[in-house]
Amino acid sequence: MSALNKVNVANSTEDFDEVAFDKLLEDIVPRRKEFQDQRHVSHDVIEKLQAMGLYRAFVPEQFGGSGMSPVDFIKRIEKLSIADGSVGWVASFAFATKYLSSLPADTLAQAYADSPDVVFAGAVFPPFPAKKVDGGVIVNGRWKFGSGSLGASLIGVGISIENYDSGGLPLMAVMPRDQVTIEETWDTIGMTGTGSHDLVVEDVFVPMEWVLIRGADASIDTPMYRYPTTAMAAQVLAVCGLGAAQAAIDHIVGIAHKSKSITGAPTLGDRENVQIHIGECEGKLQAARCWFYQTTEDVWQKILAGEEITREDEMSLRLSSSHVARTGAEVARACFEMSGTMGIFNDNPMSRYLTDAMVTAQHAFLTEGTFMNAGKVMFGHPPIPGYV
Repeated sequence: MSALNKVNVANSTEDFDEVAFDKLLEDIVPRRKEFQDQRHVSHDVIEKLQAMGLYRAFVPEQFGGSGMSPVDFIKRIEKLSIADGSVGWVASFAFATKYLSSLPADTLAQAYADSPDVVFAGAVFPPFPAKKVDGGVIVNGRWKFGSGSLGASLIGVGISIENYDSGGLPLMAVMPRDQVTIEETWDTIGMTGTGSHDLVVEDVFVPMEWVLIRGADASIDTPMYRYPTTAMAAQVLAVCGLGAAQAAIDHIVGIAHKSKSITGAPTLGDRENVQIHIGECEGKLQAARCWFYQTTEDVWQKILAGEEITREDEMSLRLSSSHVARTGAEVARACFEMSGTMGIFNDNPMSRYLTDAMVTAQHAFLTEGTFMNAGKVMFGHPPIPGYV
């Protein structure tokens, strides 16, 4: 995978096993069909990512977190997405422990008492009404899009509580995985292996200290907790489409000089139109990628310097994420068209790169509405709640 050479990780953390990670990337590629057919990433892959330290990236260092920077984390998700989009998508939710940051410090200590390598998954919408009882709430409901929930140890679901002021932000009730029924309903054209099944909860009591406000101020002050949560949620998904698009470019380059046409036409690499379009794709993708990572690094450096993160900073993170996701989908489609008839077959990876990139751009965090909200911020208007 030559594209991996473009994704240079600073290796600012000492407890991430880079050797094991590189070996895992090699092992993932031949297992793509396995993940697609079973509609979830195999548990051994999640366990390996835990063992090498990915799932502790957003855990406070006082609980065993690694102190990994946002750029280093996102670049590792990009590498995983080049190997397989679904693996990158599921692994991206290693960031989701950041949602837990608004839980009380004592609750966080309980969550990480046994290990910092907690796998947290869940779904927020729609928020189902929860019944307030002494000491907590009773939760019932069904939530879609529970990506990676089959490999999780903690699951959060969106709720509403009558007369509870959350400042307009979503509430989530967090509970052990064994209190949730996962119905395997996921059946899509792309990101098929993410296991984004329905989550069903019936009469589960959740103590109030395990109810969080998603995106609220953290109970513990760490640089990673000060990084904008909703923006990060969009970034880690957008980069999955970036990885899929890069894999599509690599595929065209890899087959260009050995692709023979049944009509006797020149190989892909000898066709002028393909030479033009592959150059355009590379330029578009790398330009979008550079802006995306530069914005991430700029905001991170402001946080490390103790500077306030502005609404405009958060808008830049959201806008560059939506842009890179859209660009990834456009590039993957162009590569699919370049591949000709051979790209339509299911055993050709191009169809998977295309649909994975397109599904990424369809996510609610990355669709056209996010561009509208960026425009609102640029004109001084308030965006919809939760955008920044």
